[in-house]
Amino acid sequence: MSQTPTFPDLKDCSVFITGGGSGIGAEITRAFVKQGARVAFVQRSDGSAFCDDVARETGNRPLFIKCDITDSTAIRTAIAQATDAHGPVNVLVNNAANDQRHETLDVTDDDWNRLIDVNLKAYFIAAQAVIPGMQAAGGGTIINFTSISYMMGNAGYPLYVTANSGINGMTRALAREFGPDKIRVNALAPGWVMTQKQLDMWVTPEAIEGQLARQCLKETLGPEDITGGVLFLASNASRMMTGQAMVIDGGVVTTG
Repeated sequence: MSQTPTFPDLKDCSVFITGGGSGIGAEITRAFVKQGARVAFVQRSDGSAFCDDVARETGNRPLFIKCDITDSTAIRTAIAQATDAHGPVNVLVNNAANDQRHETLDVTDDDWNRLIDVNLKAYFIAAQAVIPGMQAAGGGTIINFTSISYMMGNAGYPLYVTANSGINGMTRALAREFGPDKIRVNALAPGWVMTQKQLDMWVTPEAIEGQLARQCLKETLGPEDITGGVLFLASNASRMMTGQAMVIDGGVVTTG
């Protein structure tokens, strides 16, 4: 039995996802496609083979647009292209991020600009680009991926933690500003999700043991564990929820 919930109101929605061809983003793309949504996604690497796989699996092909999200003009152009193909964006998922490890005393101006551009500025630019279409359509939904890293005050990637804290502030500011336009803006904070990148670069038996000790639920998270929350935030099931941060981490941090 599929664990993916069904939200009928997402059928035929125009959805735009950053970083939608790998890791968590690929599962998000696949989940929206299965809902019958019209999905466009961007990333720097070629996503054509992934689109082929999704089309074979579902009969619904996502639109891949090659884009470096640190290039503001490229983001705006990609959103315009998606709008031409699928209509004004109803759901924006700002998912792409770079959690490259780094040390505070080693950070240069170039490091700051590069990591803040991808982890924070790109989110703002994408939201700015879709909001006029959402206003004209009478509403829409923006989902900003953040991380529990800022809640935990994790060391080892201070610019990533800084950006994720900023994402939550931006989420609240946009929710307040555009709530009168029926545009909902929420953040989603995953815990440590076992994507292929994480497995290749940072996962060790000792690290997993330590992570599970912190979690209430003693199972590792996979990308598929995040998609239900994304679909819920995108759908009318959460129609009166905005300016919030949803945590899916197996019970590491607590909110409220």
